[in-house]
Amino acid sequence: MARHAGISSSTVQRIWSRNDLKPHVVRTFKLSNDPKFEEKFWEVIGLYLNPPEKVLVLCCDEKSQCQALERSQPGLPLAPRHPRTQTRDYRRHGTVTLFAALNYLEGTLISRTEQHHTHVEWLRFLKQIEREAPRGLTLHLIADNYATHKHAAVRAWLAKRPRFVVHFTSTGSSWLNLVERFFADLTGDVIRAGSFTSVPDLVRDIKAYLAHATPTRGPTNGRLRAPTFSRRSNEHAQR
Repeated sequence: MARHAGISSSTVQRIWSRNDLKPHVVRTFKLSNDPKFEEKFWEVIGLYLNPPEKVLVLCCDEKSQCQALERSQPGLPLAPRHPRTQTRDYRRHGTVTLFAALNYLEGTLISRTEQHHTHVEWLRFLKQIEREAPRGLTLHLIADNYATHKHAAVRAWLAKRPRFVVHFTSTGSSWLNLVERFFADLTGDVIRAGSFTSVPDLVRDIKAYLAHATPTRGPTNGRLRAPTFSRRSNEHAQR
């Protein structure tokens, strides 16, 4: 830029700083081509902001391909003037899928791990939700448009259970589902941060994180509150 404009590099830097220009930063975005985008958007947002009485709204999804990666060498913990280290090379030990249903008002979860993520496992998860959700409440599930969520066997099972009402997010708009925020925390705190010698080793850490992250607070009396998840202890983070 300096050579092209015929000025010094320091002048370019001053102009960029004065105008808060950051040419090295790129933000990506995605436009949904769903013809019913607005209708589905407000349907989901309406559940968040003003849920009906005697219902439980659950944000549901699966986090597939959670990899059990074993780092080739132990990393060093965070220290003054030294960031935490982690080797780039690793050995793969398989994957696992985490199914989760987030009660966004309380920050609590219904979850299970599976080796696969077909409609069979999704149906098993729905049956678990049916068992564990409080009786007497209609269950409004927010899910994305993954094919397994709309499989014929799943639709047939749901058709016999009027207690379940499924709301699908707009195409290409999984960000509307609040459980994705939890998955992002899980990825950063456990999956990417750890080193695992086996899939059971990874599953153990995921379950430990879920037990630590799920709060035991009471109901919110219908007030909207974003879920918060406690970070792992320093000892767990450095292990």
